[in-house]
Amino acid sequence: MYDILVIGGGINGAGIARDAAGRGLNVLLVEKDDLASHTSSASTKLIHGGLRYLEHYDFGLVRKALIEREALLRAAPHIIWPLRFVLPHEQSLRPSWLIRIGLFLYDHLGGRKELPATRSVKRTSDPIFAPLKSRFIKGFEYSDCWVEDSRLVVLNAVDAAHHGADVMTRTECTSLKAEGGIWTARLKHPDQSETRVEARTVINAAGPWVDQLAARAGIRRNAPDVRLVKGSHIIVPKLFDDERCFIFQSADGRVIFAIPYENGAYTLIGTTDLPFDEDLNQVEASAEEIAYLCEVSNTYFERQITPGDVVSTYAGVRPLYEDQAADASSVTRDYVLKTDTIANAPFLSVIGGKITTYRKLAEDVMKQLAETFPNMTGPWTAERPLPGGDIPGGDFEAYLEACRKDYPWLPPELLHRLLRTHGTQIQVLLKNAKSLDDLGRHFGAGLYEREIDYLIEHEFAHTAEDILKRRTKLGLHMHQDDISGVRDHFEDRSVALQASASALQP
Repeated sequence: MYDILVIGGGINGAGIARDAAGRGLNVLLVEKDDLASHTSSASTKLIHGGLRYLEHYDFGLVRKALIEREALLRAAPHIIWPLRFVLPHEQSLRPSWLIRIGLFLYDHLGGRKELPATRSVKRTSDPIFAPLKSRFIKGFEYSDCWVEDSRLVVLNAVDAAHHGADVMTRTECTSLKAEGGIWTARLKHPDQSETRVEARTVINAAGPWVDQLAARAGIRRNAPDVRLVKGSHIIVPKLFDDERCFIFQSADGRVIFAIPYENGAYTLIGTTDLPFDEDLNQVEASAEEIAYLCEVSNTYFERQITPGDVVSTYAGVRPLYEDQAADASSVTRDYVLKTDTIANAPFLSVIGGKITTYRKLAEDVMKQLAETFPNMTGPWTAERPLPGGDIPGGDFEAYLEACRKDYPWLPPELLHRLLRTHGTQIQVLLKNAKSLDDLGRHFGAGLYEREIDYLIEHEFAHTAEDILKRRTKLGLHMHQDDISGVRDHFEDRSVALQASASALQP
């Protein structure tokens, strides 16, 4: 029997499973698709306080997120790193004095220690204005952080497993029933076989499906807890050469980010905020959203773009807490935890939240379960690195330089990409390798057979898309023939495994 069954393999579910397993609890994490296959891989990929939330007076959320920003930076310096954001001043929108006040609060609410402070920037002295239209002559520059969002999810699940949790992907919970203080769940596997498991507590971290899963457990509410809001992003060939990012104010009150993407080869632009009531398994950026993001970009950049310039898009549905806000943009991004008890068995639903506060959310979940599990140990994740994040002093550049000496045969771009993906786990990935030939077949864009095998063995990857879209973004850099080669490799591997299993049968 499990102590906790966590349903949902997004950032909240993976973070909760990690925290609970590290406290000595027996944990099972199940996800109906791949880890981070929905909302958690469709973010703007920022660890940030949420500058615009200050306008809604959500100071508590901003403070909590800013404190977490630096905690996460210390925990995973390979997949999280500082960014500087430039906010060009648009005189017709927010006045400069209001922006200054907001940025002053942003600098000080979370006790900033590791990131540089806000400063003013001007066209006459800063080349960052070169790609912008000439009417933008001044602005502000502040700090936040980038995150490889899907890798953050995967590494939390990996660490949960390191602490004894069972992790089942592509496994759907089809029924839940409580009796005598115990939950019984039926789990359907990819081959359509079913498993019956028992747990003392269920954590509903199903994201956009949170209300549906609660109903499956027999919990009925008078009104929905969740407001579904779709956010879409577009990816275009790079619009500027600077390493800094832009944050643009749009006429409708939203802010839009323009961020160097995939080593500056592209520009990532997003996001939108639209109510969503369609199929949660078919979430795509609409033509209207793509046109909107192009329009906001064209308001600021000299170089104009059209939907025809978009090389890729992605979209996700955020399960925000229904606080009756008038529009989607102003709905709170903070989280709410709701506990129902059926037949003396706790069922805790996670509603809302943002990727930046997932670790704190997990701690708060465990606080709520303190009476259920009085013998569990205390909080532990605040100062513990994620897998690959134990880089000495958190100094990525120094570690990169040391690895250049350890692996002189690796091309510099490949070494950098592997370190940004795996951090210190590169030592496991490259164990006993002395040359590129030792890495096996090269599939294109720096993806070798050795890394595919590592991701299958250590990171729950089962398909080509798991690797090309989530554990890496290499699918963006590959030709279609390369992608087909990776898919064929997985098919060949599956056939070989089936043949091996058949040979072992009596």
